Amino acid sequence: MKILGIGNAIVDVICKVDEEFITQNNLTKSTMKLVDEAEFKKLLLTLKIEETVSGGSVANSIVGLSQLGNKVGFIGKVSDDDLGNKYEDGLRKENVEFFYSKKKEAISTGTCLILITPDSERTMITFLGTAGKINENDINTNAVKSSEILFLEGYLWDEGEPKKAFEKAISSSKKVAMSLSDLFCVERHKPHFLELVKNKLDITFANEQEIMSLIDVKNFEDVINFAKEINKLIVITRGDKGAVAINKGNVLECPAKTNLNIQDLTGAGDLFAGGFLHGFINNKTTKESLETGTEMSSKVIQIIGARLDK
Repeated sequence: MKILGIGNAIVDVICKVDEEFITQNNLTKSTMKLVDEAEFKKLLLTLKIEETVSGGSVANSIVGLSQLGNKVGFIGKVSDDDLGNKYEDGLRKENVEFFYSKKKEAISTGTCLILITPDSERTMITFLGTAGKINENDINTNAVKSSEILFLEGYLWDEGEPKKAFEKAISSSKKVAMSLSDLFCVERHKPHFLELVKNKLDITFANEQEIMSLIDVKNFEDVINFAKEINKLIVITRGDKGAVAINKGNVLECPAKTNLNIQDLTGAGDLFAGGFLHGFINNKTTKESLETGTEMSSKVIQIIGARLDK
């Protein structure tokens, strides 16, 4: 198997809203907020659903990799309920092997409300459900050992059981990539993420805001110096400034695509990571990998949702 992803198994519920909805509900645009099931259901009552998809950040990347012809798998915790069954079916339809035996859990399968404002930005409200309760017993070490790269998401990292699950997976892997996921995650887990980036990860994916927050700098030049110092591959998306990869002291850039009919930025980073990893695992150059990531990302932002049609 080329790549095994471990991430939050979350069913995405996509809705269009106006700016007022964001303000009225005290949400910060373009970020992710964790809520309990009651608050989640209350918000959902007022909304019109556009689409429901088996989502989660790493799962989106893994589906993109599958669509590009790679043999891939995924581990994510769901409950044996209606959403859990939909989730598993959604992955199977995309030729992703699901290395998780679901059972009836005390908490239901996780859900994420993706609110799209007229400017195409997405604001996420997540009820993690059982996804956030992943533990070391949920990690299939044979699947980890048989994959060339393990791909993790910052959203999943948390003190206690999820941390143990991460550690078990990392200790069995050949190579590890991780996405920092969200500014909220970085600020919540800064010392732990910094330790992972410096000492445990072979590839780190981040956007400009996340990586600058992680290392507490205001200047992008300092990010480049940091990456050169730790001598790891760090891949950074910079919005309309394109993407940059710093690899063993070399800085490679790829411009953003222009004249796009942007509908929704959901999944842009996920599909970018999937495209980059496709290039990397198939022995393409770093520049070519950046180009594939940019291509995938530019396609997904021109549709609603985080999944491309095959």
